Parts: sequence; C-alpha cells; structure tokens
Amino acid sequence: MIVTLDTNVIFSAIHSNKDASHQILQLALSNKIRFALTNSVYFEYYDVLTRPDILAKPRLTSDEVEKILDVIALLAKQHSVYFLLRPNLGDEKDNCICECAFTSQSQFLITSNIKDFKHSELKKLNFKVTTPREFYNDWSNIYDKCSSASNG
Repeated sequence: MIVTLDTNVIFSAIHSNKDASHQILQLALSNKIRFALTNSVYFEYYDVLTRPDILAKPRLTSDEVEKILDVIALLAKQHSVYFLLRPNLGDEKDNCICECAFTSQSQFLITSNIKDFKHSELKKLNFKVTTPREFYNDWSNIYDKCSSASNG
C-alpha cells in the first residue's frame, strides 16, 4: 500500500511517540506500508522540520532530523513529476502534497488538516484524504482481519 504523508504527519510522528502519526511511521519502518515521495515533498519536509523554531523544541537536534529524513527517503517509493497538477489549494505547499499523491497513485493522502484539501478544484481524486487516526484505525482493522483469516 502506498500513502502520501502531509508534512504535519511527519512532524507529529517525530515529535511524539504516542499518536497515530508515529504509528504510521512505524508501519513504514516495518515495511507494512510505503510512503510516496517526490523531490518537492522531500524538500517541503526538510524546510519545515529544520526551521530554527522547530529545532528549538527539546525533542530533536538538526542532525537527528536529517537522519530521520534520510531514512524516510530510503524507505519511500520515489516518484518523478513530469507535469504540474494544481488543484489550487489555499497553501501552495499543499498542492505539491496533492500532486505527489496523484502521481504516485497513492491510496491515501494522510493529513491532520483535512479541511485544507477539501476545496480542491479537482473533483475526482484517486486517493482518499484521511487523518492519521482514521487511517491507522482502518489499517489496523484490515490487518487484523487478514491476520485472522491467514491463521484460521
């Protein structure tokens, strides 16, 4: 399963080990899901996670953030964008996240800010926009059913 993660999900995943975003990161580390990644999304992650005000938080150093981003880049399924898809979202950075989900044929775009993606000019998207909690709960239910069926 390929998913696209909004920057806020990556931020939450590395700053708290108690929320669904962190669990989603763990799914990727255990190869149960794959992240989609484009150059513009990677640089968006880098730009946000290495801002001085973000690094001032006591959780991680700049070197640790860069190591995490390196792991994300290694785990992700890389995609090249040959055209610009502009759904005209309120934030230009959200456009590149949407573009990554579309280009990668992700099943889900996971974000903590669903409302930011609701007013797209694209009426039919090939992916579901969902919160980290909704995605993790749905994934857990599907995984539990598959595990039960294979053990039964």
